[in-house]
Amino acid sequence: MALLQIAEPGQSPEPHALKRAVGIDLGTTNSLVATVRNNRAETLSDIDGRVLLPSVVRYTQEGVVVGHEAKAAAAIDPLNTLISIKRLMGRGNEELQNQEKQFSYRFVSNNSVVPHIETAGGIKTPIEISAEILSELAMRGKETLGGELDGVVITVPAYFDDAQRQATKDAASIAGLNVLRLLNEPTAAAVAYGLDKQDSGVIAIYDLGGGTFDISILRLTKGVFEVLATGGNSALGGDDFDYAIMQWVCEQLSTEQTPLTVEELSPEQERELLTLSCDLKEQLTDKSTAVISYKKNDIELTREQLNQLIDPLIAKTLLACKRSLRDAGIDKADIANVVMVGGSTRNLRVRQNVAELFECEPLVDIDPDRVVAMGAALQADILVGNKPDSDLLLLDVVPLSLGLETMGGLVEKVIHRNTTIPVTKAQEFTTFKDGQTAMSIHVLQGERELVSDCRSLARFELRGIPPMVAGAAHIRITFQVDADGLLSVNAEETSTGVAAEIIVKPSYGLSDDEVTDMLRDSFSNAKRDIEIRAQREQQVEAERLIEALSIALEEDGQELLSADEFKALSLAIDNLKRSHNEDGADKIRAEIERVNGLSDAFAARRMDNNIKKALSGHHLNEFDNTSL
Repeated sequence: MALLQIAEPGQSPEPHALKRAVGIDLGTTNSLVATVRNNRAETLSDIDGRVLLPSVVRYTQEGVVVGHEAKAAAAIDPLNTLISIKRLMGRGNEELQNQEKQFSYRFVSNNSVVPHIETAGGIKTPIEISAEILSELAMRGKETLGGELDGVVITVPAYFDDAQRQATKDAASIAGLNVLRLLNEPTAAAVAYGLDKQDSGVIAIYDLGGGTFDISILRLTKGVFEVLATGGNSALGGDDFDYAIMQWVCEQLSTEQTPLTVEELSPEQERELLTLSCDLKEQLTDKSTAVISYKKNDIELTREQLNQLIDPLIAKTLLACKRSLRDAGIDKADIANVVMVGGSTRNLRVRQNVAELFECEPLVDIDPDRVVAMGAALQADILVGNKPDSDLLLLDVVPLSLGLETMGGLVEKVIHRNTTIPVTKAQEFTTFKDGQTAMSIHVLQGERELVSDCRSLARFELRGIPPMVAGAAHIRITFQVDADGLLSVNAEETSTGVAAEIIVKPSYGLSDDEVTDMLRDSFSNAKRDIEIRAQREQQVEAERLIEALSIALEEDGQELLSADEFKALSLAIDNLKRSHNEDGADKIRAEIERVNGLSDAFAARRMDNNIKKALSGHHLNEFDNTSL
């Protein structure tokens, strides 16, 4: 007798079979893929046993090469060999104008805000280049797991903004991947260390990779990770260490007769020297002195000299750490564990400085290159359905406040910085003028009070608002940030249901300097911003009052006011106009109160007059409540 396996309709004939899921760490210098097998996360290697895949893509006439073979050709074909492309994800052409030399690529000038790079394989964008890396990693996962992938979790720096996250998702889409979630790299590292198994505690994740730096302060409570604060620099990492060393090497090679600067290097020379500089740096992890040879010149670098070269860069990361502690509202004594992530944390100077800052020895047990991918694999295993969702709950935060432009060029924050995501928040607004049937909605990002000091994300219009008196319409605007940190904004007039919506997908992101400046300026200008906001709010109120009274005086002033009353109120309005343009909030507020005091009697007479006009020709019995 044959046995038949019975499955419920719509279910797999093997309901016990695990789905294929992987975690991908799409890094600046190296990338890798991991999965969960036998309840343990493990990284996957290629046929040669290599776990790390250099994040390098080379385009040739014959096709595309990714990884080790591409990296080996960087010195001989730098214009077609693209390295550290993650630094360009979500960035705009304008931001890169002063950095093109550092990248040594042939950027194409066009009308698009997205950078385009000329290669032997055609014009390519950072998104397309990143898709090649993701495809290579996905292929490794398919070959190891024996079939198509059901889902992937891709990690991103915690400080990636909306544009950079969206660019990562677009790259995954081109690679044909089903993205279950974008996961912050520091959060993934905490998961890999098993810190989620503890009852409680505050954890700092110091993540210094090849091209990005992140610091995250996490609070763990009964298996729930909450990101208290994030900070970092999306264009700072080990690549900058290499660049600083290369500048020093050029100084050593220079003579009075033949000076040598980085700017004078050809792309081939620059790539070769960067490779040698990286070799010097890596040697000094285990040695006190390192030597390289370049054109028959032996160049020696000591660990002390290296420390002097990279200390200013490390100092930038420590400053971000201090800022994140302040944002989280905690002291460094509250930190239970410090986790080191990223290949650049192998540098002994980095570890020393971090230990001194947090006054505790950091965790370095897991390979810092693998830890993020392993955490992503654990999360992917849950999200794909192999484990119950209750096994782990991750709560990330919005890195910068999100809001709207209101009258007077002010910013009304709807979702504040460091709010836990996913999140949905709504706020009601109204019209400014009588008969207004449309509203322009301007979505902004930043910490300042004025529109001019924040970053514009998107604009859209809500049309079809019923014509009403100013302030009568109820416009409900809803901000929704999903688990990947992507924003959608919906506007609806509540009485009619007229609505408009936009998915905020800006084509380029913030540079590291812009992010740093936005946060620094929000602190240093806080007092001044509050004063300016107060003044602008009074100016808006003054404009509303002046417009309303001017119309009322034109319609009924001569009829309802005596000559002296009309003159006094008109003079008060003129004074309010002058103070609106010249004086501070307190002076404008005082003038508004004076005008209101003089106009109260006029407003009452207008109301009485309008009621008489409305009742004219009607009998009181028509308004008897018993007839209702």
